[in-house]
Amino acid sequence: MSAATVKKQNRFSAWMSDFKAKSGIDKRRAVSDLLFNNAMYIIIAAAIIYIAVRVPAFLSVSSIVNIVSLTAAKLPIALGIGGAIVLTGTDISAGRCVGLTACIAASLLQMTGYINKIFPNIPVMPLWVVLLLVIAVGAAIGFVNGFFVAKFKLHPFIVTLSTQLIVFGLVLMYLMLGGNNGQTLSGLDVSYTDFVRGTLFTIGGVAVPKYVLYAVILTVIMWVIWNKTKFGKNMFAVGSNEEAANVSGVNVFWTIVMVFVLAGVMYGITGFIEGARIASCSANTGLNYESDAIAACVIGGASLAGGKGTMKGAILGAFIMSVLTNGLRLLSVSTEWQKVLTGVIIIVAVYIDIVGKRKKNG
Repeated sequence: MSAATVKKQNRFSAWMSDFKAKSGIDKRRAVSDLLFNNAMYIIIAAAIIYIAVRVPAFLSVSSIVNIVSLTAAKLPIALGIGGAIVLTGTDISAGRCVGLTACIAASLLQMTGYINKIFPNIPVMPLWVVLLLVIAVGAAIGFVNGFFVAKFKLHPFIVTLSTQLIVFGLVLMYLMLGGNNGQTLSGLDVSYTDFVRGTLFTIGGVAVPKYVLYAVILTVIMWVIWNKTKFGKNMFAVGSNEEAANVSGVNVFWTIVMVFVLAGVMYGITGFIEGARIASCSANTGLNYESDAIAACVIGGASLAGGKGTMKGAILGAFIMSVLTNGLRLLSVSTEWQKVLTGVIIIVAVYIDIVGKRKKNG
């Protein structure tokens, strides 16, 4: 039995012992608090059961693989935006950053001879060069966000709203280059699409794409950064209490800047993957991706009040969002109503977090 399992069992045993020692009123209050704090998971579990009953194909191998693939595709952006949330902020420029980097990657990796190639005189560039380029673009946008948040103490919402508009404008201008006139970027080179969408292995005859492996690798790297480095500890310290972190010797300025830079790196990688995954990039690529990422983080337990968030929570949140997205599609629910549901999830999760904190402090 693992140490983590033993720890959970001990925690449960302690809770049960404390529960048995309570009076009748306190027991009812404890049960009420338990149900309230886990209301989101209970509602989502009920929704999943409902979908599974209504659409048996929801539990098929192809559906499960699709859920895992969706999770892997959206996980890197959630891991990036999670750091900003830990800092008591957010990053609403994330989706547009993904869109810009996806368009850059697609434009430089269109197949030779493609009739609508945006840069016909530029050969297909090496994958690693393009990957480093989009990572650099994402990091640069992250640096701008972090600098203005840290230097001028501006709220991340205001800063990232500004960069969101700026980046969207850059996407529109980029798509006008080379006489492209804003057309969708497609006709991608097979080396690019195979690197991202190629088959990693098959389950029951259903292919699992390679980007699932990349998501796993990125998750491990981010887990190490968050939990095993001085930078990760400083990030949580600044998110919990910026003044206390500064007094204890933490370089608050560079911690904030580097959190946003790291987020930008993750957006760049997401854009590189997304460009090949959808194989058709336009000005709408990345639209509202940040809303799904924020929803995943808050479902996973990240607090918009800062200082709280875990890697496993972000993964769980991204998985739940993918499960719901796939289930709603199978139920033929329109995209518009899916977005409504995402917004409701964010509001409910934030409400539960705020009320929970008030009860804990009060």
